[in-house]
Amino acid sequence: MSDPTTAATAAAAAAEQLRATAESTDLLLHTLAELDPAELSGPSGLPGWTRGHVLAHVSRNADSLVNLLTGARTGEEIPQYPTPESRDAGIAAGAGRPLAEQAADVRASQQRFLDAAALLAPEHWTAEITHRTGYVFPAWQVPARRLAELEYHHVDLNAGYTPAHWPEPFAIAEFRRLGGQFDGAPGLPGVLLVAEDAGLEARIGGGPLDLTAQGPVRALTGWLSGRSDGDGLQVHRDGEGLVDPRSALPALPPMG
Repeated sequence: MSDPTTAATAAAAAAEQLRATAESTDLLLHTLAELDPAELSGPSGLPGWTRGHVLAHVSRNADSLVNLLTGARTGEEIPQYPTPESRDAGIAAGAGRPLAEQAADVRASQQRFLDAAALLAPEHWTAEITHRTGYVFPAWQVPARRLAELEYHHVDLNAGYTPAHWPEPFAIAEFRRLGGQFDGAPGLPGVLLVAEDAGLEARIGGGPLDLTAQGPVRALTGWLSGRSDGDGLQVHRDGEGLVDPRSALPALPPMG
């Protein structure tokens, strides 16, 4: 869907992504149901975080987005988190809880998020709100941001869910977003990305075109988001295939 131009289209865009967050949460809870409770303290895919840290963050993120949705509905300036320190403290405090408690928190916090969204009238979805980093964006984008938190951190849980499991609409949307973010990035060699299965291309980097990376859109988005080292991609330089694509691909800036 293109960027909404009316309250009705903004509400429709939000509703589509809200449904996706519910489905994504169900998949995460299924993974947790199969997880050995002892594995919760094991390392996640994020440096310095256990799987428990990841789950605590997923839950507290839902509550922080309730704050933004409430602000969009009431017109109040409600920060996403009271302070950066409170955000970190909430994650640290929740990281060591038992698996059953973590799963219940993921489920309950997601429901609070959906309940808060249900209170918004169509015109509320066009309200501008402020991300914790200072970025200002319309409220209809909040559900998509929640979906990204769920899908990326499900992979970060390091429990068998990979970019190959991402819903195709999510992978396509993030391919477009990250491709646009890294287009012209200074210090990044020029790379042409070809998502063969989705019929999409993106050019990243600010220098001359150096490489072409092609493969499934999920694999490309996995690399762009730092969730993959390039597995599943074919990389060419001057039309010649490279033996080890992963070592040929450049290091990327952090995604926004």
